[in-house]
Amino acid sequence: MFKALVLTQTDKLTHASVQDMDESQLPEGDVLIDVDYSSLNYKDGLAITGKGKIIRQFPMIPGIDFAGTVNTSSDPRYTKGQKVVLTGWGVGENHWGGMAEKASLKADWLVPLPEKLSPKKAMIIGTAGLTAMLCVQALQDAGITPEKGEILVTGASGGVGSVSVFLLSKLGYKVVAVTGRDTENTDWLTSLGAEKIIPRSDFSETARPLEKQLWAGAIDTVGSKMLAKVLAQMDYDGAVAACGLAGGFDLPTTVMPFILRGVKLLGIDSVNAPFERRQKAWENISHLLSDEYYENASQEISLKEVPEAAEAIMQGQIKGRVIIKI
Repeated sequence: MFKALVLTQTDKLTHASVQDMDESQLPEGDVLIDVDYSSLNYKDGLAITGKGKIIRQFPMIPGIDFAGTVNTSSDPRYTKGQKVVLTGWGVGENHWGGMAEKASLKADWLVPLPEKLSPKKAMIIGTAGLTAMLCVQALQDAGITPEKGEILVTGASGGVGSVSVFLLSKLGYKVVAVTGRDTENTDWLTSLGAEKIIPRSDFSETARPLEKQLWAGAIDTVGSKMLAKVLAQMDYDGAVAACGLAGGFDLPTTVMPFILRGVKLLGIDSVNAPFERRQKAWENISHLLSDEYYENASQEISLKEVPEAAEAIMQGQIKGRVIIKI
């Protein structure tokens, strides 16, 4: 038997509760994992509260990422006692996820945990940190160096945004952070490495096709009008790594930034990213993040506290990362 946060649905209302489950109920998989830590992401919040059509098959164990120890494996790439991490692949959406003491899944979805990372540290990084690193790598691959100018990070108080601020700063970039909670989070974002803090309200007006050139690069976690505004303000030959839609999935922009300034819009997907790209990102991030970062970047909760935290993340009341001790 093992404990898990289980989502059920009645009359189109989603209910979350901690239940005792039997191993025989687990889905088929190549590897059985003893889960040490999971984490709470925005997508998890959508699933647990039922405010997003994330889950279509019930019952479901949420948790789009987790880290733990191999219990048994039929795949030669993984052996008993090995530390592994999982993010994406629809886990926690259409395959039972990480908010449980055990998980069964395909070996192809796993990444061996870098030596410098414990399962706890891996979940402080989590899907958010992996996505942030993929964004940073995309800007680097696009030729955006620290010498080019300032890098804008939207949604900087969230999981992806806050890790992005820290990573960019560690790599020598001048980081400008955009947040809707500038009054309460200025000191924290500054401690992560942001040189300037801009309130989200500065981006509330509808973007003109082109505006004053301000940013060499950007990481956008918001989408919609925010991303349109950012694109209009990019330097010539700048690049934007777009990875989120917290503000909406539309993009009310024009072709002007692309054809008159050569701006590059780089789509970042962490869900189905190939193994080699994931492994590189995990290795890079394990070397960039310091012990000081882990101490200040997260709050730890139990499985029973997850539903309340899910409501909070949907209300934009979460700062940084929320990790779940399993």
